[in-house]
Amino acid sequence: MTKNRTLRLFLFLAAALLCRPAAAYNDYRSHNLDSLERVVARWTPDTVDRASEEELIALNRAYRDLMLGYSQLNAEKGFFYARKALEISRPRGWESANADALRYLGQLFYGREQYDSAMVYYRAALAATDRMAGGAVSPTSPEGYSEREVDDTYSALYGAVGNLYNMMGDIPQAMEYYRKAGEIFDKYGWNESNAVLYYNIGETWVDEGDFQAAEKAYLRSLDYGTAADDSLMVAMARKGLGRLYMEKGRTWKSLRYLHAAEEYYSAHEREEVGFAKENYEYMSAALLAQRKTLMLLVAGAVALLLLTGGVLLLAGKLRVSRKEQSEVAEVLEETLQEIRPAVAVSAREHEILDLLSKGYTTPQIAEGLHLSPETVKWYRKKLLVKFDVANAAELVTKAREGGVI
Repeated sequence: MTKNRTLRLFLFLAAALLCRPAAAYNDYRSHNLDSLERVVARWTPDTVDRASEEELIALNRAYRDLMLGYSQLNAEKGFFYARKALEISRPRGWESANADALRYLGQLFYGREQYDSAMVYYRAALAATDRMAGGAVSPTSPEGYSEREVDDTYSALYGAVGNLYNMMGDIPQAMEYYRKAGEIFDKYGWNESNAVLYYNIGETWVDEGDFQAAEKAYLRSLDYGTAADDSLMVAMARKGLGRLYMEKGRTWKSLRYLHAAEEYYSAHEREEVGFAKENYEYMSAALLAQRKTLMLLVAGAVALLLLTGGVLLLAGKLRVSRKEQSEVAEVLEETLQEIRPAVAVSAREHEILDLLSKGYTTPQIAEGLHLSPETVKWYRKKLLVKFDVANAAELVTKAREGGVI
């Protein structure tokens, strides 16, 4: 299993939580975990036995807040508080709280690659959700659980179980659970979640070698990301399409999508370092493949030129008119123009090229454009790759010859 797939599946797990009601949890991750722990530490088995239902609801919520708060900080503590939450919710049949804690425990084992254990908890969480749908009593609402609450819980679990099957290599089962999650996302218009879902599906199909299915999934991800006005997911879908077309050998189309994705990543370099690096790696690979293709085209053009020269020589011997020779030469020039690549640069790259041509150093460029020196170095490396040169002097010369500056 590749590192990229693990990252993608984590992304979808995060997205599955996005559709949860806004007031579902308090966020104690940034500053309040210690104070909340001091509050729950006051509860002993005796005080829990004497507590009112309202107090137990609040305590169970606090345990789940701590469970989520420690999810990225201390897995053992997260596990401990999930179990504490279940000690309250399970005997009382609070199925929504049960499903939350059980799903969280499944994700812990998923992260440790203990997939059999993860499946046990996920199935227990699904059973709790089934009981929610079947009319289980809600501790906070006399009407029971709403259809939206049930669907919300199901969608998060379907995504998690789909990811688990994906990691276990059972792609048909993974796709079945992804389909179930997608139906719920469509039902409520959760376009952002669907954008992440179909990006994840696209990446899976590329890994499996089914490029047709991958293309459909990426395009759906792009549509959903656009509908959600989510610039990150639009960039992710474009990156996925760029990767797909690179794998198919369609480097020109690949670079078009990768350049479009780069516009977002360049504007969010600090927040999206990992994805920006991945996009740049795809661009480099596509450019390398394109360079090899161009070398073959140039070799073909040379052969065509020699052939055309032979034809012209023969035509001269046969007293072909100069007009006919001129027409042949024009056709050849048009052919060469069509295969001659044009180097496209972004606005930021053009600024840096302009300053390089004026003799500015990296620190001076960084100061003038209000960028870090590392960012300027990164842009310079990209420009060297784009123009296929070894140093700044060759870069400026080639950019001038190409009319870029």
